[in-house]
Amino acid sequence: MEKEKYYVNLGTKEISKTKYHNNDTYVIYATPVEVEQLRSKFDHMDDAEYRTFLRAHVPIMPYHHDEGNDDYDRGITNAFQMLYELGDEQTKEHITNIGILRDNHL
Repeated sequence: MEKEKYYVNLGTKEISKTKYHNNDTYVIYATPVEVEQLRSKFDHMDDAEYRTFLRAHVPIMPYHHDEGNDDYDRGITNAFQMLYELGDEQTKEHITNIGILRDNHL
């Protein structure tokens, strides 16, 4: 399968073939299967984010004992790793500069 260009906005979890407004935070080249894998990572982040929302309404449960939060952190790191692997040079440079993958091998 040939890789195609996609625009990704991690904040909105948008993956698009069409550049529109601010959806081009990251540019990647991916196959449809790779896009589906990235979408799955975003979906897992949404699930974890929802669990952290629920936990936030339980005052006796401390933040640092929140499995949903840990899952979200792992999910966003995995998403950044995939964005780095599929990204153009500007995307790779930006991810390197923000330092989110310091503990992982680029």
